[in-house]
Amino acid sequence: MSTFEDNMEEIFNIDLSEKTVKIVKSEKDIAEEAESDYVHTRNNLYDLIEKGQKAIEGALDVAQESNHPRAYEVAVNAIKQVADMTDKLIDLQKKMKDLNKEDKKASPNTVNNSIFFGSTADLQKMLKRGKAEEE
Repeated sequence: MSTFEDNMEEIFNIDLSEKTVKIVKSEKDIAEEAESDYVHTRNNLYDLIEKGQKAIEGALDVAQESNHPRAYEVAVNAIKQVADMTDKLIDLQKKMKDLNKEDKKASPNTVNNSIFFGSTADLQKMLKRGKAEEE
């Protein structure tokens, strides 16, 4: 162990070598984190796109006033960067939809093929019980 850990053991009178903590996250926690990450990333992209649009306006103003080729090059690069960010925003939405589809596929609601093992008499009894329970 390092001297820091040794000092902490002495100060707090604990043994760090024996203690291990394992954090287990449920599927619900992971889904909530994914949703939170999606919202956070989406907000960041919107913010970057807005700032990029303001930067483009400023760069175009400078380019038009100076008629300098480098100023136009900077403006064109800024336009490309904003366009790439909007593509990333669309890709983010597609990825989130794919994640939601995977969650829904994990728990199927319909059963297309079911097999009954038994005689016809057993099947008739089961159906009669089902009708009696419905009534």
